[in-house]
Amino acid sequence: MNSQPSRVLAFGAYPQRLAAGDAPALEAAWRALRSRFTRPAAARLPRPVARAFAAAHARLGASADAAAERETDAARARLRRRGAGAAATGEALALAGAVMQRTLGLSPYDTQVLAAWLMLRGRLVEMATGEGKTLAAALAAAVAALGGAPVHVLTANDYLVRRDRDTLAPFFTALGLSSACVTGAASRDERTLAWNCDIVYSTARELVFDYLRDHLALRGERDAGVLRAQAMAAEDDGAAPIAAAAAPALPGLCFCLVDEADSILLDEAVVPLILSAPTRAIDAAAYRRAYELSCTLQRQRDYALLQARRAALLSDAGRERVAAAVQGAGGVLAPLRRACELIEAALAARLLFRRDREYVLAGGKLQLIDELTGRIAEGRQWQGALQAMVEIKEGLEPSAPTATAAQITYQRFFPRYLRLGGMSGTLLEARHELRVAYDAAVIRVPLARASRRVMFGERCFVDAAHKWNAVLRSVREHASAGRPVLVGTDSVADSAHLSALLHAGGIAHQLLNAVQDADEAQRIARAGAAGMVTVATNIAGRGTDIRLDAAAGAHGGLHVIATMRNRARRIDRQLFGRAARHGDPGSAETLLALDDALLAGHWPAAMLRAVAACAQVGGGAGGRVPGWLARPLFGVAQRLAEWRDQRRRRELRHADRSAAESYGFSGGTE
Repeated sequence: MNSQPSRVLAFGAYPQRLAAGDAPALEAAWRALRSRFTRPAAARLPRPVARAFAAAHARLGASADAAAERETDAARARLRRRGAGAAATGEALALAGAVMQRTLGLSPYDTQVLAAWLMLRGRLVEMATGEGKTLAAALAAAVAALGGAPVHVLTANDYLVRRDRDTLAPFFTALGLSSACVTGAASRDERTLAWNCDIVYSTARELVFDYLRDHLALRGERDAGVLRAQAMAAEDDGAAPIAAAAAPALPGLCFCLVDEADSILLDEAVVPLILSAPTRAIDAAAYRRAYELSCTLQRQRDYALLQARRAALLSDAGRERVAAAVQGAGGVLAPLRRACELIEAALAARLLFRRDREYVLAGGKLQLIDELTGRIAEGRQWQGALQAMVEIKEGLEPSAPTATAAQITYQRFFPRYLRLGGMSGTLLEARHELRVAYDAAVIRVPLARASRRVMFGERCFVDAAHKWNAVLRSVREHASAGRPVLVGTDSVADSAHLSALLHAGGIAHQLLNAVQDADEAQRIARAGAAGMVTVATNIAGRGTDIRLDAAAGAHGGLHVIATMRNRARRIDRQLFGRAARHGDPGSAETLLALDDALLAGHWPAAMLRAVAACAQVGGGAGGRVPGWLARPLFGVAQRLAEWRDQRRRRELRHADRSAAESYGFSGGTE
């Protein structure tokens, strides 16, 4: 894993875009308008690229292994001399495909070659789940690295980071490219060494925090370019290297490929990445006192709950009661404003944040759950006093307050790359927002094989009890027919509840959620066996492959049961995409209830009770709600949730732009 100074210097000392993420309002409006009136382009390999690829593929297929090194050197020279033109890129893709076949025994499909070409051009590619995004990204990364660009490939978690890099390392090595991975366990020295390889696999979180640490190390110091040039000169002269704390770990931001791009660029973009440190010891007694005071207040009279924002707001009467209760108190409760903030945080912790939904307790610690993936959000904490109040609620020691040293959002970070590409199974629904926020066009790549998925549609029931009964019936029916079944839930609590129901019904199954995610790969590997039942949170929708055994394929393939509609339609599609991959058979259905969380957050409870009463009067079999009643309710609620999430990301983007100057991120090269 040797660094390559000439490669880095070719792009500058610390290459990145200037004033990234700060597009003027007029330009952002133009992007939005252009996106609205531009249909997604038809995906096909340009003729010059296709011709160059075909010619090189025919030549390389007949060549001996000994010629691979000469071909690699020639491809590298062409790319660096001519740039990533059609002919040079087509030949390099053919070379990479031939080497992949020889080293991994995998010959890329035409659609994977097309996806690689599009990502090399800075596009976001929609490839259906199971169409081989990992290999497509590897092809694009290899060609970009042969052209001299340091490449970062980002994926969902540390397990997938290690898996993808270890699987593809022989391929990269055969092309003369160094590769590495950066995970949460890596030390500073290991990170610096790894980031200077040609191709680095990591998570977005690890990458961004190393970028922030670089910024802190350079703040008030010399220019990053001077430091890196001096570090290279010292290495070339055999002198002692510059201290790791002063020199940046990253070689800059040249080319990035983002796997599950919608998850990272949109879903995770609602949380700013904050580099912080404890500022002082917490006044635990005062925090507990505030928590106890929150228990004495009455809803409506003293406070209101803002469900959509997951916040509590004291009324004037509530503030008066708090003022009387803390009169004469010292410490953090002395200023009334601060006392009210703590009590509002305590109210939210008590009433709006639930164990096994928003967080879990593991190893005596509070760990947050990523609501969209169902995975543990490693290292993430709530801001303000909320984290400490939830810890008090669970009988833990409250965490000390922290001060922000540096922060950035994904919406400001990723546009800093000289070129950004990505892929996901679900991007089209979000193409307008992606164009506005990242100036990235979305293109759909056709299926390599026609889909055989059968959609059974939606059924809605008056309440959760009827829904779970229907889920049990469907699981029993399909599993007894020899088909593997995957049931998707939206929380740890729901997955545990369904697991208990399956146990009571004598149905063997495996459970996969944020608490049992340590052996995720092994459980997913078993999920395609005939008759296997897997209950999972949304964790099952990203980055893993359920492969059918022969018996499962013969009996109709995987059957997916969604027990909810998610906050975004594309996340529903991710779950359905688990079935019928690679042209396999499969099916999917959705079972809903009027007391599902999505409806509860967007429709009045009285109206939902009236709909349930109408359905029961109408004599719906088994508590069924007619589709003409249920579909508008869920459709409107889902669109509202999507709109609110989009507005939240937009507001965060504007707020982060305002905060950027405070942390030295107002644009330019740090």
